[in-house]
Amino acid sequence: MQFQQLVYFVAVAETRHFTRAAERVHVAQPSLSQQIRALEKELGAELFSRARGNIALTEAGEALLPLARRILADADTARHEVQELAQLRRGRLRLGATPSLCTGLLPELLTVFHRRHPGIRLLIEEGGSHDLVRQLARGALDLALIVLPLPPGSPALTAVELLHEDLVLVSAASARRTDGPVRIAELRDEPLVMFRHGYDLRELTVAACRAEGFEPSFTVEGGEMDAVLGFVRAGLGSAVVPSMVAGRAGPGFRVTPLARPGLRRTIALAHRSDVAPPRAARELQRLLLDSRDAGAFPGGGGGTGSEPS
Repeated sequence: MQFQQLVYFVAVAETRHFTRAAERVHVAQPSLSQQIRALEKELGAELFSRARGNIALTEAGEALLPLARRILADADTARHEVQELAQLRRGRLRLGATPSLCTGLLPELLTVFHRRHPGIRLLIEEGGSHDLVRQLARGALDLALIVLPLPPGSPALTAVELLHEDLVLVSAASARRTDGPVRIAELRDEPLVMFRHGYDLRELTVAACRAEGFEPSFTVEGGEMDAVLGFVRAGLGSAVVPSMVAGRAGPGFRVTPLARPGLRRTIALAHRSDVAPPRAARELQRLLLDSRDAGAFPGGGGGTGSEPS
């Protein structure tokens, strides 16, 4: 099996067209077709069904596609790792993080990292933890800041706890409520602004309400972090957000702690267990762990140790 054959295979699988695939990889169409046939012969199975010009993956092709993508991603990572050997003067770092962490934790840390390594291009992918885990598994990210625990059946990752963060209730500054902590049960009749599906904060909030025996009531749902805060500031409802985000939200909000035991989340830095992160990623990992150990993270205490997730 040749590396270039996998490049051609993925191109055909994604375009579902041999001619367009050949144009994408800059090779003559007959040469591409010949290499695909050679790959099928070596594997002993057809990878594409070619009925009346319609190109579709066979069962064998479906099985090979994620593996081929991972191999190509790993090769791309290796290429960049070699390029970064010149004292981190150039290269890239692909970092995934949940939107709340992009708002609350990353700006200052990435400023420090960029000051130390101005030649490193930072590529940030925002998403929920489940999406980020999938991105890590297929080699599309070097590191990801995720929320633990991960669901059963997650791919093999190494996850190092960074901090435990309290969640708080934010409301419009004009909202009438006591200054003391609010119990989850008191949210039964509270109109809530809710994040879109896939947000860890949505799952945490809904699960806590259901544990108290009720379904939360949403006035608006489906927003990202900035949109949710904007809706709260406008008085459309309250929202449960991380304390780091609440501390940076600015004027126009009332922040109320949740009564004990409250809600907390554990933030971890994760990477694939079977592939060492590239050098730039290891430098950012060192910065994050040093900040954790120095107690520099706002909004919660740091965790220690590493665990597979």
